[in-house]
Amino acid sequence: MSFPLASDNMHKVTALYGVLLPDRGIANRTTFVIDLNGKIQHIEEGSAAINPDGASSACTRLKKH
Repeated sequence: MSFPLASDNMHKVTALYGVLLPDRGIANRTTFVIDLNGKIQHIEEGSAAINPDGASSACTRLKKH
């Protein structure tokens, strides 16, 4: 992939972003596309987050603006 990905094994970021499932000790599978200003521009959740095409398309749209 040509864009950075993050891992959160301590669950700090997932809790802050509201996707942590604390009773299960895991996060809901979610992909956030964050622009250069730190603003969330696109969110893919659940099974849609497994396929990187949605995030890749969002990144492509951001490059055009």
